[in-house]
Parts: sequence; structure tokens; C-alpha cells
Amino acid sequence: MSQNILFLAHVSEAGNALPKASYEVLGAAVKLTKQLGANLTIGLIGEDVAAAAETIAAAGTERILAVSGPDFATARYASDAAAAEAICRSAAADLILAPASSRFMRVLPGVAHRLNGCADTHVTSLEADAVNGELRAARWYYRQRIETVIRRDARPWIVLLEPGCEAAWTGMPGPVKIEKLSLPKFATRTTVTGIRAPQSDAQTIRPDADLLFVAGAGWTKKQSDGKTHVPEAEKLILDFLRAAGSSLGGSKSLVDQSGESQAVLRFMTHLNQVGQTGSTPRHPKGLSMCCHGEEPHVVGWRFINERRAVNLDPNCGWARGKADVLYVADAFEVLANLNARLTPVAQSSPEAMPQEA
Repeated sequence: MSQNILFLAHVSEAGNALPKASYEVLGAAVKLTKQLGANLTIGLIGEDVAAAAETIAAAGTERILAVSGPDFATARYASDAAAAEAICRSAAADLILAPASSRFMRVLPGVAHRLNGCADTHVTSLEADAVNGELRAARWYYRQRIETVIRRDARPWIVLLEPGCEAAWTGMPGPVKIEKLSLPKFATRTTVTGIRAPQSDAQTIRPDADLLFVAGAGWTKKQSDGKTHVPEAEKLILDFLRAAGSSLGGSKSLVDQSGESQAVLRFMTHLNQVGQTGSTPRHPKGLSMCCHGEEPHVVGWRFINERRAVNLDPNCGWARGKADVLYVADAFEVLANLNARLTPVAQSSPEAMPQEA
């Protein structure tokens, strides 16, 4: 029995382009369409979806549905839920695949209720049984220590896929025909008066970054001169985050210091914590500095493809098969050198490293 599959995405608020995670979900949708002999429909939401639709023209769909206009430039529950519901009903989809973005995570579970269906979030894979075509979704629980397999009888089934779990779809752009859907006036009666957000250079958690930089408690400890250099450490790390465009993580021992009356990195919070009791990010590469590589911390690196670490202790946990490369070196020196190479003019002052090695 063939199924109708809907790939649902929203364009970015800046540039009206599809985020990378959307192309990953499209890759999963195209794969399932071929496995099940299903029909694929694409649904797009945003201010202007024309350019985004052209980039996925070769995905093998006969219909591209869209709800667009100035009212859909910014995320808000009422209009996004109404738009998603209208697209889902028009597509008559049995399976709806969407990226697990913050915009959709807030909205699509409610849309599933309106459609008398079900929704699963944080899904890491979706496969079809080779014999009977039964769909199985997998996701992690208990801080990514228990993997479960989910089967659903209810339809439509909305599945939000985590970024970094599927290969991104690639294809040539081309002209497309878009079916635009209209919504009743009450769907857009909520007014967005503004957005409050930190400056881009103050944002330290960047899920789409190619590199995850993780700092350990060693940054706040006494260095070779017998003194702590927390201000210098803060400058070095922030300069590197800006120059490399990387995301920031922290070990539990580091983020816990704020409650222990110890010197801390002021920009580090528990939201940055990586590990058994923190997050499990999915960046292509990871660089750890001044962290000893204890197992509870390293468990958060299981989805990092390439792991490198910098530590003065050659017998630290990273040296026991947990890192692809371990550099036995002083993190202050290494990061100062990296910053000098990444920027035309060195961002770090000469005082960033204690003079006595």
C-alpha cells in the first residue's frame, strides 16, 4: 500500500533559504519515498519561499505547497500552526517529516492533535522494514544512554528529525510551480512587536557550527607561574569562538564551579554542559582543551565525528582511546597561536599566556 509522504520545512528568517537541517530531512524523505513507492509532497512556510523551492526542484515531487507572505516571516504559534495544518490537510499525508528546529518543535505536536494524529520529536533515524514496509523511528532517552525504537499505527504521523543524522539531499536547482494556500484572517491576528535576542557574537551555543570547542576546569586553575589567569582565559576563548565560528561546550566540573565560590568563566553556564548530565551535540569536529576526558563528560561526544584534545597530562582520559589526536601542550599557548593564525591581527594580548613555561 503506497503512502503519501510530506516533507515540511520553513525558510530562515534571514535570507529566506532552507537551513542545512532541512536538506537532511529532505534526504530522508526521498529515501523513504523510493523504499515505500510512496508519493512525495513538499510543503514550505516563510515570507518568500520561491528561491528555496527552486533549490529542491529535482527532489522528485509533483506538488510543492506553500504558505507565504510577511505574516510568516517570524515564528509565532498561531500562524505557523495554521499554515502547517493547511499544508498537511492539502497533502493528505500519512507521514510528515520535518526538521527538529525550535520553530517546529513548538508547533507541530499541536498540529498533530488537530489532525487526530501523533508526533514524535528528537528522532534520529526513520527506516522502513524491507518485508512489510513498516516504519520504525529511533530516538534516545536518558541523556542518550538508552535508544528506543518506535512504531505508530496512528496517521498522520509527524516525525521531527534531529540535525546531523541523515546525509543532506543535493540536486540541481530549477523552475518549479508552487501551489499557494491561503489562511483565514484569524490565523494571523497575533502581532509580533519585536524580537529580543543576544548579539550574534555573544551567542556561544551554535548547533550548526562545524566545530565544538569544549573547555574544562583547567582554564581556571593555577598555571605554571602559580597564579590563575581567568580573564586571559576568557579573552582567548571568546576570540577563538568569534574567529572560528565554533560552538562552546563545557565540562561538568567547570560549569559547577559557579556554585562553589570559585573563579569561573563568566560566559559559561549549565546550558553549555556536554556529557552524561548535559547535552549530546552533533558537530562534525570537536576540540577539547583543559579537560581530562572523564567518561561522564566524553559520553556527550558520541556523535562527534573527529575528536581532538589538548592537555598537559599525557595520561589523561583522552589518551585512552577517547580522542583521535591528543596534543600534550599548554592550552593557553595553543589557543593564542590559533587566534593569531585565524585573524590577520592577533586578537589575544601578549599577556594572555603566563611568561614562565
